[in-house]
Amino acid sequence: MSLSADPRRRLQARAFGLTWLSYASYYLCRKNLSVVKSRLDDELHVGVTTLGAIDTAYLVAYAGGQFLNGALGDRWGARRMIAAGMLASAAACVVFGAASSAWVFAIAFGLNGLFQSTGWPNNVKVMGAWFGRRLRGRIMGLWSTNYQIGGLAATALAAFLLVRFGWRAAFLLPAIATALVGVAVGVFLIEAPEPEAEAEASAPGSPASPFASMLRLPAVWILGGAYFGLKLIRYSLLFWLPFFLRRSLGYDDGTAGYVSTAFEAGGIAGAILVGWVADRWFTANPLRLVVPLVLALGGALFTLRLVAPSGTAATIAGLAAVGFLLFGPDTLISGAAAQNLGRERATASAAGIINGFGSVGAASQGMLTAAIAQRWGWDALFLCFVGFAVLSALALLPLAWRRSF
Repeated sequence: MSLSADPRRRLQARAFGLTWLSYASYYLCRKNLSVVKSRLDDELHVGVTTLGAIDTAYLVAYAGGQFLNGALGDRWGARRMIAAGMLASAAACVVFGAASSAWVFAIAFGLNGLFQSTGWPNNVKVMGAWFGRRLRGRIMGLWSTNYQIGGLAATALAAFLLVRFGWRAAFLLPAIATALVGVAVGVFLIEAPEPEAEAEASAPGSPASPFASMLRLPAVWILGGAYFGLKLIRYSLLFWLPFFLRRSLGYDDGTAGYVSTAFEAGGIAGAILVGWVADRWFTANPLRLVVPLVLALGGALFTLRLVAPSGTAATIAGLAAVGFLLFGPDTLISGAAAQNLGRERATASAAGIINGFGSVGAASQGMLTAAIAQRWGWDALFLCFVGFAVLSALALLPLAWRRSF
């Protein structure tokens, strides 16, 4: 028996709310390291190179975990994967906050990356089951504010805890909150309506293996290649903005943490507005909107480095513009496009593969950022970001050329 309209809407709202809160909460155990990096260097003499290596350990595990946990989500169920991943991530965060050794930091944060990778493909799978394609751009644009608001709130919370209680509190208290949300997901989340949200056709490929069927689609590889560049830029900024603001522009710990939140604030507006514009004027092929926005992102990154020394207001405006132009296309590629390709049966696999390739780019940024910033300076690093934005836009041209996608 199908659900009536009102109960269905209530269950949709529950799925939206729980998955939104879930993915936002993952950031509580992700963004804290970027805020406390300078303090770890000052108090425990953890050097820039070692901090970059810890980032890399996290991101390598996160990239591999995207492929693994996306496939497991289609096989074992999204709810189990999300709940288990959040609880395990919280445990790794507690270990990091209690440690004093760089080796323990690297192991704990590496495992944290593996556990955090349960979040995106499985939450996207749940959203794909409850919400169909017709309004996918704006629904996923609104839903994807979870990682901008989550990142913003996590950074602000970690900065507050760092200043008031020290760097260890910036790991221990967020871990408790993440664990509580994981329990709520495990108890209350309903993965899909019965019958399924929409009778979309099964994803192409072998019915025995959603993951393998997705790997055979050229569009998945193209989207993954473009997302490689975008996520490299995004994670370099997420992980290093407070450090850059403190060391290059002379901000104190608290100001650096708070100013860096302008990046996520701009991203919130970008995700919502770009999703709405995509549904209204680019319904046939939203990638025709993505390409010019990513090219504009390159210009915004170039401009940011020029205006940042002018003062805090210019820095905040520049970071907000970069966030707007990055998170909008990011949402369409990693969310709506993955749902369109994977459909109901293979959404977690499609999202995991696209985000997995993107996470390889994110993993590459750790040592790359530290090496370029130390050897050639921050100006050279921002020029590299411009180059990756242009290459990502070019990679998407074959798909943007299509009449529909």
